[in-house]
Amino acid sequence: MSKHTGSTQDTASLVEQCAQNAIELLRRNSTPQGILAATPSAEAEARHYTRIFGRDAAICVLGMVVTGDEELIESARQSLLTLAGHQAENGQIPKYVDPLGKEADFWYLGCIDATLWWLIAVCFFDRQCPERKLAKELSAAIEHALTWLHCQEHQRLFLLQQNEASDWADIMPRSGFVLYTNALWYFVKEIFDLPHREETHFHFNHLFYPFSRHTPDYRRLRLLTHYIRNKTSRSDLFLSFVNFSFWGEEGDIFGNLLGILLGLTDERPSHRILRALERSGATRPYPIRATVSPIIRDDILWRPYMGRHRQNIDYQYHNGGSWPFIGGFWVLALAAIGRSAQGQAELEKLAAANYVNNWAFQEWFHGQSGEPNGMHGQSWNAAMFLLARHGLDHKVFDPANFKPLR
Repeated sequence: MSKHTGSTQDTASLVEQCAQNAIELLRRNSTPQGILAATPSAEAEARHYTRIFGRDAAICVLGMVVTGDEELIESARQSLLTLAGHQAENGQIPKYVDPLGKEADFWYLGCIDATLWWLIAVCFFDRQCPERKLAKELSAAIEHALTWLHCQEHQRLFLLQQNEASDWADIMPRSGFVLYTNALWYFVKEIFDLPHREETHFHFNHLFYPFSRHTPDYRRLRLLTHYIRNKTSRSDLFLSFVNFSFWGEEGDIFGNLLGILLGLTDERPSHRILRALERSGATRPYPIRATVSPIIRDDILWRPYMGRHRQNIDYQYHNGGSWPFIGGFWVLALAAIGRSAQGQAELEKLAAANYVNNWAFQEWFHGQSGEPNGMHGQSWNAAMFLLARHGLDHKVFDPANFKPLR
């Protein structure tokens, strides 16, 4: 941990220092085209972190606009405009855009969550900064993006379908119906008052938590849940994904937190999920791991690409590494169900994580040892710290904060 984590005065000071350093980092990572994923360096350039990523930038927008800082608000606006300017002909928002305008990338197997997060961020920006009329300016791009997402939707389950390795966890084997993606899809439906959102909510809960006594009416959904109930033990967490006859039990923490924050659970399952995460030790040494348990090499879900550069082995990267930006969603989930005091304590741990290596805002940490890894100067670490701090006193993911202005 940090040398600052001792007395109450020390931790309060660390939180304030982290907030100031987060703002400075976001200013440093801003360009005329928008917010970069990480601070420019030779290593960052080699790994393409000096790009405006669809999901990263959109998540950053949420934290940047609540600061009230005009420089950050303008960077947030330019990020969303730049991504819209490289929207594909079919409506998809790119995985990332080169700020020099040379390249828009859509990933090997596609990138589904960039479009979802972009829509969410545009709406949040518009509600926080209504005088700028961003949603009106981007109305055609919004409709185009929604049409593309509808084309990915199963027409009986009303859930999005995707390839494996095609969202933020882009070297993980989740495919078919993915928890994380469909939590975002439900929230987009709620924001835009899209059709079949009740069916999306119903099928989300029955597919990703197939342990209720209620039997779904749709025959193919019954078959999918039948496979799971016959071959796995009851869990307190949502499954990470469901495909035909196979599914994920590693415990996708980001997806479970979004289920709570985006209106897919009521009070009882929300508390059940958070208690399970606490029991798992996933909040230590820093909040919070990407998965409760890693997918090991002899697991049926292991893929050879997960071992590339030894990056996604046990308790590393997406496979059980600790990510401070997800820790921001953990703090928000605690606050959302009335556990603000605990959320404050976890925010202090996040500040300590960002302080490591002299305010490096390190990308991720080993999920057991706490060793810092990945790229330094991560924009979404900074933005999510600011949003989590804001969220201790404000309900961030209230749909009313995102509904398009008329």
